[in-house]
Amino acid sequence: MRLLLAEDEEAMAEAVVDYLEYHHYEVDWANNGTDALERARMGAYDVLILDIMMPGMDGLTVLRTLRGEGDVTPVLLLTAKGEIRDKVQGFESGSDDYLTKPFAMEELRVRVDALTRRGGQSYQGEQVTFEDLALDKNGYAIRCGDKTVSLSHREYHLIELFIRNPHIYFSADTLLDRVWGMDADVEYGTVWVHISGLRKKLESLGSRAEIRSKRGVGYALEVIE
Repeated sequence: MRLLLAEDEEAMAEAVVDYLEYHHYEVDWANNGTDALERARMGAYDVLILDIMMPGMDGLTVLRTLRGEGDVTPVLLLTAKGEIRDKVQGFESGSDDYLTKPFAMEELRVRVDALTRRGGQSYQGEQVTFEDLALDKNGYAIRCGDKTVSLSHREYHLIELFIRNPHIYFSADTLLDRVWGMDADVEYGTVWVHISGLRKKLESLGSRAEIRSKRGVGYALEVIE
């Protein structure tokens, strides 16, 4: 498995690289955003690990640039900020997961593994639709009429679950299990952040479908009446 780590703190980067290589990952290291962007463009990586705070070009700018170019490689953001607004900004930029510093190396490895497992799921040749929505697996996007918006890795698998099971309410626990995996240490707030992002994208498409919530029950994809 090949990873790209973008981290400007040399001691931190060396510790992460040593740990991941010990566990048989192949890791390339970039110490600034500009180098990370060029490496990501040229290399075939399974996961990108991007620190948000880097000199020159920060991790969010790298992420937005790659997503704008159609790159759907799973991205894990490293951040020293744990506030919801910072996480929302990361997810809205196209991140698939985040990890707040300081973190345990084992947790980093588990999150990377979870991203690669979800990335391996495929339904090629099968059209996934609901009402006026259609998923584009190859481009990690969702289409409504002549409008299309891109989706992050997590957003894709979340909306795919809803589209394949319309009108069925899923609890936050079930969504964490089905989309993130049981062994991923993810907070409930992460589900809300992704749901909020998907709602905005469905609204921007002008779709007749919406993600509704029922207190104490969960979330479901329904048709606006």
